[in-house]
Amino acid sequence: MNVAVETRIKTVAANIRKVREYRDYTQEYLAMKLGISQNAYSKIELAYTRITLERLIQIAAILDIDVITLINSTSEDLLKLNTSTVPNGELMKN
Repeated sequence: MNVAVETRIKTVAANIRKVREYRDYTQEYLAMKLGISQNAYSKIELAYTRITLERLIQIAAILDIDVITLINSTSEDLLKLNTSTVPNGELMKN
């Protein structure tokens, strides 16, 4: 697989972790909501497991964030989103 694609996959995995941590969700919580083990979920965040579009959509829904934001944002962009919240404290959606 090409290096750019590998880098993007790792960025998406890191973005999932950043948003999960921002929401104060545990890996166990996400795993339970997805119907998988904590170990399997951990592999998603570490980019050891390739996820399907369906799984990415499920994760985005649980984290209450747009799939596009998870795909296109860098970790730095997500940190900016964390400081640019709407009045109820939710991450902004595109």
